[in-house]
Amino acid sequence: MQYIIDRFEGELAVCQRADGVLEDIPLAQLPEGIKEGSVLAFENGAWELDPQAEAERRVRLFAKQEGLFG
Repeated sequence: MQYIIDRFEGELAVCQRADGVLEDIPLAQLPEGIKEGSVLAFENGAWELDPQAEAERRVRLFAKQEGLFG
C-alpha cells in the first residue's frame, strides 16, 4: 500500500494511505530524503521511497492544476 507524506509534526510524519486514512509514522522509521509529498511503500518490513510513483503523482497533479487554472 502506498502512503503519501502530508506533513511533519514533531518526530512524526503524518501520512495518508491510498484509502484516505491518515497515519502517524515515527520519523526514525522512515528513510532519509523524505519530504512533504514523498510517496512511501512498506516493503519487506521496511519503509522505502517510491520515486516513480511520486513523479507520476506530480504529473497528474500538475495536469489537474493546469486544467483548473489554464
